[in-house]
Amino acid sequence: MRTRRLALTSCTALFLPLAAQADSINVFNWSDYIAPDTLERFTEATGIAVTYDVFDSNDTLQARLMAGSSGFDVVVPTDFAMQRQIGAGLHQPLDKDLLPNLEHMDPELMALVAAFDPDNAHGVIYKWGTTGIGYNAAAVAERLGEDYTVDSWAILFDPEKAALFEDCGIAMLDSHTDMLPPAMNFLGLDPNSSDEDAFAAAAELLLSVRPHVRYFHSSQYITDLANGEICLAVGWSGDVLQAADRAEDAGRGIEIGYAIPNEGAALWFDMLLIPADAPNPEGAHAFINFMMDPEIAAANTNYVMYPTANAGAHEFIDPDVLNDPMIFPSDEAKAGFWTLRPYDQRTDRVATRTWTRVRTGQ
Repeated sequence: MRTRRLALTSCTALFLPLAAQADSINVFNWSDYIAPDTLERFTEATGIAVTYDVFDSNDTLQARLMAGSSGFDVVVPTDFAMQRQIGAGLHQPLDKDLLPNLEHMDPELMALVAAFDPDNAHGVIYKWGTTGIGYNAAAVAERLGEDYTVDSWAILFDPEKAALFEDCGIAMLDSHTDMLPPAMNFLGLDPNSSDEDAFAAAAELLLSVRPHVRYFHSSQYITDLANGEICLAVGWSGDVLQAADRAEDAGRGIEIGYAIPNEGAALWFDMLLIPADAPNPEGAHAFINFMMDPEIAAANTNYVMYPTANAGAHEFIDPDVLNDPMIFPSDEAKAGFWTLRPYDQRTDRVATRTWTRVRTGQ
């Protein structure tokens, strides 16, 4: 059994004598996304204290950065958001001489994110994953039969199927970049389309199931799936697997599954970057280098259930994690993945307007 303790949310790591606390950094990361002892181990290894805060959407992070003087030394945007932020001058180039652990990173995965950050000049992969479907196995069997396999977006995007789950609860991510592209893809359209007609078609599809959706949120579904408060969710792979672990640990007989739909799913990378106005760039480099240590990278993957791009970490990853195709997808599953490209300003306005329409049901 995989074990999990209370997820770390926001804390300050102060584990050395007061004299060592003059050196500190501020980290802004996604919620439920780090092993509980990582910050303590970093402070013990470097003498650098960490103030750690969390967010649950790229929009929240970008707003903080755009406002200026955020005070953060390390932030963790997703690849497509990173590209937009680099273009706006919000991040500084890495000093790779301060990052000897770069040698452990998977060159193929780093080459993929180089499409968003040429020469990997600004960012290092923290974790990667997919956006798919989390589900309560018993609820699915009760409504669609014991032999039904969750392998298609239709369970959420077909109004007749979605209606069957309204009573037990459907959740969707509160993120237009996570919801509109799969809707387009389900309709046979390019998930990276910037065409207004494609956005309109995606909106109509989502509005057709909107009456059956209980809420839009990008982290609440983890606890709610685990507790049986909802039975279907569009979610990020590791989050759903965390929910499955919590449900198992609670011993209430709730079985949570995760499906990568046959139609395809988004493949994304969350990146470690240093803001242009970071107060302590040297400390930020030390933190990023520490996170690339193979044993640290493996410990974080074992805890958060998201795959690492650190090739050297594989020998330290629990076998049940490393061999789980929902965490490390098969080559067959990867064939249906797509990566998102950042929107230009016009497309971003269209996407934002479209998503507001979907969320409000108007």
